Amino acid sequence: MGEYGVVPGQRVAIVWDGSSPVEALKDLVTKIQALVGADNRVSVENIKQLSQSAHRESSFDVILSGMVPGSTAQHSAELLAELARILKPGGRVLLKELVITESGNNSRIKTAAKLLTALTLSGLVEVKELQKEALTPEEAQSVREHLGYQGNGLLIVQIEGRKPNFEVGSSSQLKLSFAKKAGPSGKPSVDPATAKLWTLSANDMNDEEMDLLDSDELLDSEDLKKPDPSSLRAPSCKEMGKKKACKNCTCGLAEELEEEKKSSQPKSACGNCYLGDAFRCASCPYLGMPAFKPGEKILLKENQLHDA
Repeated sequence: MGEYGVVPGQRVAIVWDGSSPVEALKDLVTKIQALVGADNRVSVENIKQLSQSAHRESSFDVILSGMVPGSTAQHSAELLAELARILKPGGRVLLKELVITESGNNSRIKTAAKLLTALTLSGLVEVKELQKEALTPEEAQSVREHLGYQGNGLLIVQIEGRKPNFEVGSSSQLKLSFAKKAGPSGKPSVDPATAKLWTLSANDMNDEEMDLLDSDELLDSEDLKKPDPSSLRAPSCKEMGKKKACKNCTCGLAEELEEEKKSSQPKSACGNCYLGDAFRCASCPYLGMPAFKPGEKILLKENQLHDA
């Protein structure tokens, strides 16, 4: 296997960005073309134009991204997803990217751990870090010019990942068989011992060693007695010590309390209620009603009773 893991006959895509030196890009393209052979098997794509390219799914065996010396390419989630899309099943992605040793406020530059996670989330497998190296003075100057990063703690990490040996969205039929193995006659085979265990013949009924139970013998004298109807009746609300009827009362207490409420008459506190309003107190429930004879039954409306 040649440099970058490229062998003759493979299709290779080289992804570069604006920070890549032109001469370094040409040298990389020439080197890869010599490894894979002729027949236009090397494609060169700008990192910002890759998503607009006309490459179909599963087009390349190897993709080299950010591998041009001096590149400061940053791989977004959308870019990694596009790399995984155009990569063939089982193909390899080899990329380089600037990383910071500690996560800070600069969201453009990731840590090595976050970069590995991003590659995994894009659909690649066997993602691993190959090497880390410090920046040269020229590369540090390029970072300041193109990314505007003025801090320290930068490294260049090289990572490899593979696409699974199947295409995204592909399906395969599972060969599962739950049918029982058939015997020579075409019917499922049955263990003779099991069949004998669950078979009851007429001879078994006459077997002296077999005890058969009479269902009537399972009942004693208490079970045969007729129950007292009073014992089957549910206890009433009064018997349970309740002063109020239940919400769904069925014992008659609710109706009894309702009748008592209708028939009850308020007692006069002053004894002058029957004389008329001129003799009645301010809280008298008979206010507004004509005079009546003592002992005469007077029916008051419900709202009058509550107001009183």
